[in-house]
Amino acid sequence: MGAFLPNFLRLLFLALYVVLLGRVIMSWVNPRFDSPVGRFLFETTEPILQPIRRVLPPMGMIDFSPIVAFLLLSVIAAALRIG
Repeated sequence: MGAFLPNFLRLLFLALYVVLLGRVIMSWVNPRFDSPVGRFLFETTEPILQPIRRVLPPMGMIDFSPIVAFLLLSVIAAALRIG
């Protein structure tokens, strides 16, 4: 039972990585996110990316918030020693 929390956190972080990667790929294919999968990816990742966008300075047409989110997830996973 002691391995439940680390396994759960590993699975949660993996799911976040996959959903963020899906959003990045979907933004290249369908940037309006008007499909059901696109809406799911947008609504799932926007609460993570919006606070990062508020902190980052605007850099033209390129959105660096997913890169920062990936880095933050990696740092948190390393700090928790689950990655």
